[in-house]
Amino acid sequence: MTSDLPYHPQLPFTFGALDQGDDSLALAKAVVLPVPFERTTSYVPGTKNGPREILAASSQVELYDEELGREISDIGIHTLPGMESPFADTQDALAQMRRTASWLAREGKFFVALGGEHALTAPLVAGVAEHHPGISVLQIDAHADLRESYMGDRFSHASAMRRTLEYAPCVQVGIRNLSAPEAAAIPSLRTTVFYDWNMRQDPNWMARVVDALGEKVYITVDLDGLDPAVMPAVGTPEPGGLSWRELIGLMKLVMSTRTVIAADVVELCPIPGFVAPNFLAARLVYKLIGYRFCLG
Repeated sequence: MTSDLPYHPQLPFTFGALDQGDDSLALAKAVVLPVPFERTTSYVPGTKNGPREILAASSQVELYDEELGREISDIGIHTLPGMESPFADTQDALAQMRRTASWLAREGKFFVALGGEHALTAPLVAGVAEHHPGISVLQIDAHADLRESYMGDRFSHASAMRRTLEYAPCVQVGIRNLSAPEAAAIPSLRTTVFYDWNMRQDPNWMARVVDALGEKVYITVDLDGLDPAVMPAVGTPEPGGLSWRELIGLMKLVMSTRTVIAADVVELCPIPGFVAPNFLAARLVYKLIGYRFCLG
């Protein structure tokens, strides 16, 4: 199967430092897809280094999960070579991502993409939607990302969810920064927004999030959706946000009540010499895989 990859490889690391044989992709239930894509970042650059640092940190994650009571890696986790983006045109690079997501969905693989900037979500959702019509998207984020365009670019990271809405309805959680045009557009868009400032006033807010989703779900976690006290390594940090326990609590509830087809973890902007955020991202990826296959 690896020879059928619709892109040229880079980044030879594997998630969790797991050994991979020629047949590990065919046997794996979960696939990790590094996408070191960065073209439109508008504040602190460096998200292209996120996938590499997540993979490096994952080698320090214990394969035994104390909550689930087992080694999650036993289900089979294959790390694909990282995607290069040799295209001068951003849309060509995004089209390559869509083809790859479609290929994985066609093969029946649950995958977690490692970003990279948030602009990669829309083509990944588009590829998955080709094989899973009716899919909905759960977004964890500080920003709405609903601009029609930003600095003249319709495919900017600031327009990531506006483009995603072209393929699937969305539920946006933890939002605490958006523009006036975005706020004005929301009532006419296929999205349900849970604002960080008031969503916790309802103690059942997580259940309401799940109720707003369809049966099949794609999850996108922009790491700036977390409180910067626990996730400072992002390009556009915002005060407030989800705690680690809130994030994994919501992920567990979604995974136990919906069919999650794929996910991405994006916008890690590594801080040299400070590995805690990288490790958190790696642990999150492992939790997503564990919740997907090892609950119950």
